[in-house]
Amino acid sequence: MSKIAILCSGGDSSGMNPAIKRFVEYSFSKNLKPYFVYGGYEGLIDNKISQANYSDVTGIIHRGGTKIYSARSLRFKEKKYRDIAAKNLKDLGIENLVVLGGDGSFQGMQIFFEEHHIAFCGIPATIDNDINGTQYCLGVDTALNVIKVATDNIRDTASSFKRAFVIEVMGRDCGYLALVSALTSGAEMCLIPEIPYDLNSLKKRYLKEVEQGRSYFIAIVAEGLDNAERISTWFEEEIGFESRVTTLGHIQRGGNPTVRERLMAYQFSTYAIDALVSGKTNSVICYNDGAFNFKSIDEINAKKYEIETNLLNLGKSLLNK
Repeated sequence: MSKIAILCSGGDSSGMNPAIKRFVEYSFSKNLKPYFVYGGYEGLIDNKISQANYSDVTGIIHRGGTKIYSARSLRFKEKKYRDIAAKNLKDLGIENLVVLGGDGSFQGMQIFFEEHHIAFCGIPATIDNDINGTQYCLGVDTALNVIKVATDNIRDTASSFKRAFVIEVMGRDCGYLALVSALTSGAEMCLIPEIPYDLNSLKKRYLKEVEQGRSYFIAIVAEGLDNAERISTWFEEEIGFESRVTTLGHIQRGGNPTVRERLMAYQFSTYAIDALVSGKTNSVICYNDGAFNFKSIDEINAKKYEIETNLLNLGKSLLNK
């Protein structure tokens, strides 16, 4: 039996465990021997690699996070440690690798492949949804639903006390989570790195809306702007509303994977294994316009992710752009 391994790298995301479950079960159905790498690239270096069985994935499909752990590895950026990682895999006879991770993980994998030619297929897995070449990354739907519930709950208090609430969401330098959350929660303000905004213009608009009966505000801002406290102060000083800041933080990464997340994980893992079995050596399985497709790691890493224009235009409409 050929051997195949799976690892998670970078930030965890709900959907990883369903993907791991499908990986094990589908590997056996394809006459492959599955292995776990515990702790991402750090685990590759430290040889924390072990054979997986059905019992390892029993009862994990509903759990957030990742059973096999994840990590960010500074050591993997050094060639001497990548050489150790490659030797560990080759000593075990593992020739194929499935990698769940984000752009940093895929950049590391590209170098690893060029140096050691260990075949891999990447599964985009990050709540930031900031990987070039795919419209969807594993973990995004669950994160958006966590934000939705939190925002709906905060709105109850905002409306009861006639306050402004500034909700900061994750996403690093990408405003996808903030933008989609604002559009789907009915937020009055959405601030993201991709859309310029003018507070003076917004002040005129908001004061007029208050005259016409608006009694509270929900503002969703992306963490990449690092301005939640400043916007909260602005609401108090310029709009005249008592204001609070809520930083959702890491609760966005966890949680029970949604139905869509589980289905996407099932399909991502299936296509990744099929790619390796068919001889693809350095691809990433992507999801675009309702269909799955493979792209080379070179194409994925060629440029930075950009939010789709139609979504940006909807976001601009929140700011009267």
